[in-house]
Amino acid sequence: MILHDLIQTNEWLSIELTMQSLYPDYQGDMESYRKVFEMLRERTPAKSDIEITLTQCYDDETGDESHVDVSGRDPNAAKDELTEWLAIEFTPWNEWLGMTISKETLADFNELEIICHCLFEMTFVSFDEQEILDYLESIKKTAEEYKSLSPEEKKARTRSLDDLMNRPGDE
Repeated sequence: MILHDLIQTNEWLSIELTMQSLYPDYQGDMESYRKVFEMLRERTPAKSDIEITLTQCYDDETGDESHVDVSGRDPNAAKDELTEWLAIEFTPWNEWLGMTISKETLADFNELEIICHCLFEMTFVSFDEQEILDYLESIKKTAEEYKSLSPEEKKARTRSLDDLMNRPGDE
């Protein structure tokens, strides 16, 4: 089953109610989510070898559910390769539509939950697909510019995570 199939066989009202339950802090964005959902219903899926995998994550300290991770998985990649698991939030939406939903995800989540978590991930950067793709291009450009810097320039223009976390005034 691909994401497109789920979107075609479910109605917005059910998705909206599930979305409000899963993401109560985003209730003001329901109209934007609806527009994306309706647009996705009209799109033709692109063929993709990537599987969508949802994983329930837990808080390390309390053990409580914290969030659901939405990732892509390349079933053709070797199990020890870093490329087996993929961040897919910058993937064109036609490709999302053509991705298979993993068997584990279908067993652990219902169709409405899968659609909602995917919609949230797809629109994490923006509700406009072109803005998302433009943002990805700017990240790639920045990475290329960084690669061209000398070691001294790299050191002068970057900060360690420890430095970022220990800024004066932060608690």
